[in-house]
Amino acid sequence: MDDNQIIALYWARSENAISETAKKYGNYCHRVALRILDSREDSEECVNDTWLKAWEAIPPTWPEHLSAFLGKITRNLALQRHEKYNAAKRGSGQVPLALHELEGCIPGKGDVEKIIDEMVLTEILNRFLEGLPPESRRIFVRRYWYLHSVKEIAEEYRLSESKVKVTLFRTRSKLRQLLEKEGVA
Repeated sequence: MDDNQIIALYWARSENAISETAKKYGNYCHRVALRILDSREDSEECVNDTWLKAWEAIPPTWPEHLSAFLGKITRNLALQRHEKYNAAKRGSGQVPLALHELEGCIPGKGDVEKIIDEMVLTEILNRFLEGLPPESRRIFVRRYWYLHSVKEIAEEYRLSESKVKVTLFRTRSKLRQLLEKEGVA
């Protein structure tokens, strides 16, 4: 079943929407959650919560890219769960490390106009990623979206860990410069 048919099921409030979504995107969402949570049980709960959030969001939203829409929901739920479970153990694993690496680029939470700032930031980040060379974009997304370790990225793309680290450092520097130029940082 294609994405538009699945979304139409949500709009029709058919319970088949969830089963069709789970069939098509269950493994993808589970991998996203498992990468962050490192627990099958927590990942499964997170994916089930994703189906609920999708049910609540569609309608009124008609996602352009259902996989990205579901991946974002899953990722956000997994990050919230990770933060809750690991509040006392900051600094272990890839999630805190990757987020710490980005702290120097991305402005903090708590701004008065947070929603508007997030929309502007999303647009700038999308533009930034589109302008990167394909290899740099793949490495950046693997590290900061999928939260892969430097070693995993190096193995996946057959690069040295040093090359991955340098690419990430240079890409973060370019992002920081762009955000400063745009007045976001």
